[in-house]
Amino acid sequence: MGRSKFFGGVHPSYNKGLADSRAIVEIPMPEKLIVFFAQNLGVPSQPVVKKGDEVKKGQVIAESGGFVSTPIHAPTSGTIDSIGIHPSPVGVDASAAVIIPDGNDEWFEGCSAERSSEGLDADKIKEIIHDNGIVGMGGATFPTHVKLSPPADKKMDILVINGAECEPYLTADHRLMVEHTEGILDGAALFAAVIGVGRVIIAIEKNKPDAIEVMRKAVASRDGFSVEAMDVIYPQGAEKQLIYALTKRKVPAGGLPMDVGVLVQNVGTALAACDAVRYNRPLIERVVTVTGSGIKEPKNVLARVGTRFEDLVNFCGGLEGDAAKCINGGPMMGVAQYSLDAAVTKGTSGLVILRQEEVAQFVSDACVRCGRCLDACPMGLNPSALSIFAERMRFEDTNEYNIMDCIECGCCAYVCPSRRPMVHHFRRAKAEVRKLQKKAG
Repeated sequence: MGRSKFFGGVHPSYNKGLADSRAIVEIPMPEKLIVFFAQNLGVPSQPVVKKGDEVKKGQVIAESGGFVSTPIHAPTSGTIDSIGIHPSPVGVDASAAVIIPDGNDEWFEGCSAERSSEGLDADKIKEIIHDNGIVGMGGATFPTHVKLSPPADKKMDILVINGAECEPYLTADHRLMVEHTEGILDGAALFAAVIGVGRVIIAIEKNKPDAIEVMRKAVASRDGFSVEAMDVIYPQGAEKQLIYALTKRKVPAGGLPMDVGVLVQNVGTALAACDAVRYNRPLIERVVTVTGSGIKEPKNVLARVGTRFEDLVNFCGGLEGDAAKCINGGPMMGVAQYSLDAAVTKGTSGLVILRQEEVAQFVSDACVRCGRCLDACPMGLNPSALSIFAERMRFEDTNEYNIMDCIECGCCAYVCPSRRPMVHHFRRAKAEVRKLQKKAG
């Protein structure tokens, strides 16, 4: 199967060497956990607990709000101290439960019980994945059971397990592939069985040679599995770009991977699905890369959902020098934080701490019409025009220029000599376009 380079893309400084060789370590249980009720793309979950309730590890504390939704589970046993509004890692305040751990870390009845997946049909596997709150862990947090439920007329023949991890600094997926190889492949096999495909590709960028090596050895005994070493270019890990690079199939504008017969799942999602099906373990913890020049000891940390960013920073030795900015996610697509009281969610892949000299240069100016963003945009859009339209609140025009096809990768902002905050413009414009579409019916 040939590979082709997608249009556009950039080569930022990856800085993965800060943490890529550091084995995953578990953070001790914090004094409190802040568990948000909105942790998936789609309909927020609805809380079913109140202040003063005693909960067990893995117990549902918020139920699905609809089909495109997932339940939220208690990450440990303890007491619901309060339910209120807290700073969330996506940049807005949101509703969350504060849990005070009781120190026992006691599982809810039926959770973490090993079982066989033999004889489970596709519907049952999807039910288990839903009930355990599994979402896309590459950052999108789309409910996994929904992604595994394409319309009957959408036939898929390829499953791609995304281990590209193209975002600079982040190494959580890298360490998962090295340290939890078989679990990821078992999860991939479950996905393949659900959607009925016989071809599974593990896609990994070439800057992770140890992950490529261990994965290739592991897939040698699995029929239909292969590993593809991908060129190092950002955003190689974006679904549409990855699909084109692997298969030369082009997802149409406004379309989804299923339109070209492909399903893409993140390596962390595959591992979480395996744990859910094989051990009935809800998604209550994940690996978070804590890294950057502004942190003393970069690490890949296994953290409970609800762990405050301040606790992660302290576990990694504290801030270093004139640390000035904390980003939830990577520097290309992440969201700068205004408070370290924000907490880990299912979609938190990393915390990047940067020093003052690294962020002082980013002062925005007017567009100079240089056109660099057009060459860099992997979706073939006109970021310059979109940014100007958004800045002038001409949101109908952004829709005409296909704003909804933007994947928010940040390539345009990266090459912009005026340092324009294009991704922020586009996120605002998308939200306004959705309002207009909803108003229009």
